[in-house]
Amino acid sequence: MYPRVLIDLAKFRNNIEIVKKEMDDKGIEVFGVSKVFSGNPIIAKEYLNAGLKTIAESRLDNLKKLNDMNIQKVLLRLPMHSEIEDVIRYSDISLNSELNTLKLLSQEAIKQGKVHNVILMVDFGDLREGIYEEEELYSIIRNSLNLDGIKVIGIGTNLTCFGAVIPKISHMNKLVNIKKEVKNRFDIELDYISGGNSSSYYLLGNDEFPQEINNLRIGEIFVCGRETAFGNRVKGTYDDVFVMEAEIIELKVKPSFPIGESGVDAFGNKPVYIDKGNMLRAICAIGRQDVGIDGLILIDEGIEILGGSSDHMILDVTGGKRQYKVGDTIKFKLKYGGILGVMTSEYVKKIYV
Repeated sequence: MYPRVLIDLAKFRNNIEIVKKEMDDKGIEVFGVSKVFSGNPIIAKEYLNAGLKTIAESRLDNLKKLNDMNIQKVLLRLPMHSEIEDVIRYSDISLNSELNTLKLLSQEAIKQGKVHNVILMVDFGDLREGIYEEEELYSIIRNSLNLDGIKVIGIGTNLTCFGAVIPKISHMNKLVNIKKEVKNRFDIELDYISGGNSSSYYLLGNDEFPQEINNLRIGEIFVCGRETAFGNRVKGTYDDVFVMEAEIIELKVKPSFPIGESGVDAFGNKPVYIDKGNMLRAICAIGRQDVGIDGLILIDEGIEILGGSSDHMILDVTGGKRQYKVGDTIKFKLKYGGILGVMTSEYVKKIYV
């Protein structure tokens, strides 16, 4: 059945093991991020098989799927007040930036007879989550010392995801300086100094990378084989862990330029077309409800994606490397966003190879 995504677990495990070995050599613990594949337990189990001790998720619904897995679990997205009970129940650690949220976590942890661990996030300019003013951070830590049921065990930062700010050694040094100040002010030894995600990976080759940074939250390198600061391949990794296949349902020679007065498309956009004459156009049975077109990489480089609607993808196969026919499949490697789409869609079959 199509569309489907082929998931090569051996290649996935290879990517994990390559990164983990380098991290182990540098004394850095990896949190394996599972959000891109929706917390799929079959895939997530490879983190455990590769020796990772912690799995990290943005959504509690996905952590619930992993509840029976004997591994430390981290909630990456800042907790909503409406989900506090489940935060305590299904995660061991959560990332936080709000004192009021910590108070609610404290109350619920006491109810459940637990101690919930917290990593406080610091915003160095990417302008997604995190405490922006350093003195506010120290104030939150000071107040957290009076809260039973929770324990601040680390600080971290997130870069590249929103503002596209490239991680630098200066950012890592700022984290280290904050750690030292926390020790000076509160006599607290923090377990985790989390230097970011796959975009911070490239810094490991820098001799000035501070030894105090002992954690990275990695997802994209494992699934795509690329660091995310500059998009470079990580040596020895695979970039085709996930391969999508979509079936051709129509194949006809048609004009490249729509005939008639153009308005807006099904998504309210006014498309722009270039008249290239007649072309061999294929329609595949998959659409934007399943995957964003910009998340796809055609394996047959002679094909061009022209666009799509909610359930149809239209391609120019005139220059394809083979002669396609109706019923054939087109194969795509997937970028991070593409994996996110197909793994979230209930209409795309998941096949493990």
